[in-house]
Formats: sequence, structure tokens, C-alpha cells
Amino acid sequence: MERAIEGFLFWSRWLLAPLYMGLTVVLIFFAFKFFQELIHLVPLLPQMVEADLILTALGLIDLALVGNLLIMVILSGYENFISRIDQSAQTEKLSWLGKVDAGTLKIKVAASIVAISSIHLLKAFVNILSIPNDKLMWLVILHMTFVLSALILAYVDKLAFAAHRDH
Repeated sequence: MERAIEGFLFWSRWLLAPLYMGLTVVLIFFAFKFFQELIHLVPLLPQMVEADLILTALGLIDLALVGNLLIMVILSGYENFISRIDQSAQTEKLSWLGKVDAGTLKIKVAASIVAISSIHLLKAFVNILSIPNDKLMWLVILHMTFVLSALILAYVDKLAFAAHRDH
């Protein structure tokens, strides 16, 4: 009975596969949105002022950062929780694949959130004259919360690694 339960629980990790496939579809949506924004930019470029071009570029960077985050979660999540990805058959290899454990993934996700938040904050500063001070204050507070959370997460992970190494 115990083996059957353990076998079923071990098999249940495959229920995550459709979730990662769904995130891959979301990545396709982000790629579509990226190119839609890029194509939309071309006819506006001649009359566009520098600040608007900067805002558009920051929006595209934001989409790329979210895409990076999705790839990191999809591939390392699959490899950590479902099954190893055999890169030997692949012509292109990802140097980080197989080296990102759940703790490292959390830190990378937190760092990505900080980067995305930084882009939003930078966009707000480019538009500083049109953004109310209270909204700007909350954006800074939220960003600093993300930064502090990422630092605490990295510190806790470092402590856990040191404790694991010592034992």
C-alpha cells in the first residue's frame, strides 16, 4: 500500500507539465505583443520625441525581461520538479540548465521582479511631470519592498547553503 501511494505521489509531479506548457503559450503571447509593439513603433518613429522612444524601448525591455523570467521558470521548474532535460541531443545548450535548483530559482525570480519593477519605476520617472507624487511615492515604496525581499531571500538562501555545507 505504501509503495502504491508513494508511486502515485511521485507520478503526480507530471501534473505540473501542462502548467509549464501553459506558461509556454503565455511566452508566445508575450513574443506576439513584443512584435506588435515593435511594428506599431515604425510608422510613429519620425514624429516621435526622445522621451516617447525611451518609454517604448523600456516597454519592450519589460516584455523581454518577463519572457526571460518565464523561460527560467518553465525550464528549471520542469527540470527540478518533473524530469531532467537531456541536452546531449540538442545542438544548442543552455549553460545554466541543470544548475538552477529551487532556491536559486526563487532568487532569480526575485531578481527578475526587481528588474521589472525598476523598468516600471524608470518609466514613471521619464513621465514624472504627469504622475502624481503619491503614486510615484508608492511606486518607489513597492520597488524598495521588492529589493528588500530579494535581498532577504538571497541572505536566507546563503544561510541555508552554509548550514547544508557544514553538515
